[in-house]
Amino acid sequence: MNNSAMYALNGLTILALRSPDICRDEVLTKFTDLVSETLNFPSSFIAILDDHYQYIKASHNFDLDGSVRSDSLCQYVADDVSPLIIPDTHADSCFASNPFVTGSPFIRFYAGVPLKNREGAFLGTLCVTDSVPRSFSADQLATLEKLSQLVISFLEAWHSAGFTDPVTGLPNRQQLIRNLHTLGKMEKSSSYRLILIDLIDIPRAYELARTLGMGPVEGLLRDMATLIPLRLRPGPDDLIYTVATGRFALLTQASTHFTAEWVATKLAGVSADMGEGLSVDLTTHAGEALFNPGKFPPHEVLRKAVSALHEAICQGVSYMSFSEKNDERRTDDFTLVNDLATAIRFNQGIYLVYQPKICLNTGLPIGLEALIRWRHPVRGELSPSVFIPLAEQTTLLQDLTEWVIDKTIERLKRLDSSPLQLPVTVNVSVRDFSQEGFADRLETKMINARLSPELLGIECLETERIIESAAAMAGLEMLKLRGFNISLDDFGTGYSNISYLRRMPLDVIKLDRSIINGLTTDTASRIITKSIISMLKELDYVVLAEGVENVETLDVLREFGCDQAQGFYHSRPLPEPELDEWLSWKIRR
Repeated sequence: MNNSAMYALNGLTILALRSPDICRDEVLTKFTDLVSETLNFPSSFIAILDDHYQYIKASHNFDLDGSVRSDSLCQYVADDVSPLIIPDTHADSCFASNPFVTGSPFIRFYAGVPLKNREGAFLGTLCVTDSVPRSFSADQLATLEKLSQLVISFLEAWHSAGFTDPVTGLPNRQQLIRNLHTLGKMEKSSSYRLILIDLIDIPRAYELARTLGMGPVEGLLRDMATLIPLRLRPGPDDLIYTVATGRFALLTQASTHFTAEWVATKLAGVSADMGEGLSVDLTTHAGEALFNPGKFPPHEVLRKAVSALHEAICQGVSYMSFSEKNDERRTDDFTLVNDLATAIRFNQGIYLVYQPKICLNTGLPIGLEALIRWRHPVRGELSPSVFIPLAEQTTLLQDLTEWVIDKTIERLKRLDSSPLQLPVTVNVSVRDFSQEGFADRLETKMINARLSPELLGIECLETERIIESAAAMAGLEMLKLRGFNISLDDFGTGYSNISYLRRMPLDVIKLDRSIINGLTTDTASRIITKSIISMLKELDYVVLAEGVENVETLDVLREFGCDQAQGFYHSRPLPEPELDEWLSWKIRR
C-alpha cells in the first residue's frame, strides 16, 4: 500500500469531507462568516481538493460551488502545502488569465492557507478574496492560519465523533466502510483481506454489563483493543477497527502473513482484565474475505467477512474463510426463517401431529406428545430438524412454542370430558421456560380454558444448560409448583448425570432410543438399560422408552419395569383426525 493510500486510509480524509453532512457544513459556514468579519474581507470560503476537483464546502459571499482543480487558485496552495498571497491577480502573469479572475467571481485579491490533518496530509484551504487589489499583513496571515487551525480542530472532532469508537479509540465501522471506498478508487490492482475477529458475543457483553456495570465492561473492551495489536503486531499498512461490541476487524493486503487461521491461533487462550482481580477468558473466532477493491461494494465485502465469521461460530471452529456455497446456504436459511415467521403469523402450513404413549401394564394409551410439522408452500414437507435449529437462533423459537402450546390447549379444550381426552406434552426450550413469568402465563391459559395443569406436560432437553442456569431452574420449579408434569427428553445421551437430575423437579425420564436399540441383541445393552431403569425407578421417576419399534423390545422393557413406551410399534405421529380414529379403535378394543 503506497503512502498516498495510507494517508487516505488514516484519520480525517478528503473522501470524508466530500461526503454530504448538513450539520458539519453549517458549522463550516459559520467559520467563513467569522473569517470575513475578523479580517474585514467581503468573501471567504473553505475548499477541499483532490487530484481532479475543487469542492467549495462552505463560503461567505462567494459565488462558486466548485471547479476542476486546474482552474482553481487553491491548487498552488495544495502543491506547496504553504500559504499563498496574491495582492493583485491582474498584475501576476500566472493568474491574470484565470477564468475566475477574468470571469465570476472576479477574484482580484486572494489569500489562502492549507488545511492539514493530524498526519500532515493536505485536505484543502481556508481562503479570503476580494474583487479589488489589497495588501495582506503578517498579522492578518497569522490570524488566518490560527482560524485554519480552529477549522481543522473542529473537523478532527467531527471525524472522531463519527468515525472513531468512543470506548476503544479505534476506527469504527463507518471508517472501515469509508476506507474500503477509498481503496476501490486507489488500489484496484491489489488484493486485500478483511478479517473479522470475535472475542466476546454481544449477549455475553450485555450480561456482564448487567452484572458488573458498564465501567468494567468498557475496561474489558479497551483491554481487548490493546491486546489485539500486541498479539498480532500489525505493520504500518495493517489497519485495526472496532466494528461492534467485542468484535474487531483487520484490513490487510492479501500478500501479508495475516490470515483468519493465523489470527485465531495468535489470539487463542487470551483473557482480559475486568479490574479488581477479575479476568474473563475470551473465545476467539475469525472470519475472512479476500477481495479486489472496487470489484464489490464495501458493504458486500464486510457482509462476506461477517458471513465467514458467523459460519465459524455456528460450526464451533476458530476460523473460516468466506465460501460461496456456505453463503448460499445461509441465504437459503435466512429465507426459510422469514417463511417460518410468515407461517406462524398467518397460521399457514404448520400443524401438529401427536404420538401416543402406551402404558406397559395395560397396553392402553396414557398420553400424547405434540410434535410440530411444516408443509412449506414450495419445498413441501420439511423435517423439524431442518427448521427448528434455525428458529433456535432467533426469537421465532418463542413464537413457535407459543403456537404449539395454544394449538395443544385447543385440542384439550375440544375434548374436555371426552373419553378420547389424554394428557399432552409439548417440547419447550430452556430459553422459553427461563423467561420471567412463563409459568404464570401458561397457568393463565389453562385456567382460561378451564383445564387442569396436569393435562399439559412440559418436555425439556439440554440438561447441562438447565443446571447451569438459575433462571431455568427457577422456571422449572415454578412450572412444577403450578401442577404441570415435567419430562426430560433423550436421557442416556450427552449430559446424563443422575446426581444432577436430582436437583431438577422432574416427573418423567424419557430413555433415548440409542439406549434401547440393542436390547434384543446385545447383552451389555440389556445390563445397562436394566440398571438405568432400576435406578430411575428407585428415584421415583416415571420411565418412558422412546423409539420402540418391535414387540421383542417391548417385552424386555416390560420385564425391566419400564412404565411407558412410545414408538412406531404402537403408532407413528398422527394428525388429529387420524389420531382420534386410532384412539377410538384402541378404546373399543
